Amino acid sequence: EVQLVESGGGLVQPGESLRLSCEASGFTFDNHVIGWFRQAPGKEREGVSCLSSSDGNTYYKPSVLGRFTSVLDNTKTTVFLQMNSLKPEDTAVYYCAVGPLKLSIAGPLCTDMDYWGKGTLVTVSS
Repeated sequence: EVQLVESGGGLVQPGESLRLSCEASGFTFDNHVIGWFRQAPGKEREGVSCLSSSDGNTYYKPSVLGRFTSVLDNTKTTVFLQMNSLKPEDTAVYYCAVGPLKLSIAGPLCTDMDYWGKGTLVTVSS
């Protein structure tokens, strides 16, 4: 059975860091794109990052560029989202998702995701 399980969310103060994990079971991330998405209360879900497992190339939403880093581990079963300098506007439920490997001139595309995790809540508040 294919499963994605996120972990690592929690309550932090502005400026602090968190590392989210997305662990795959039943398959590996090889030859896929892995996306991190988030949904804040009352808002639509948005893409945060999209990582290509073929070359590690990653697209980041402009508001997180330079603060967030998505990394695929060597086993290709876990993806991490390192989030630094967190802001209150980063508060959301964070989801990971996996889809077929799609590349564009702008980078990897996370537009047709096949599997989703259930999410982990990140709250940034003082």
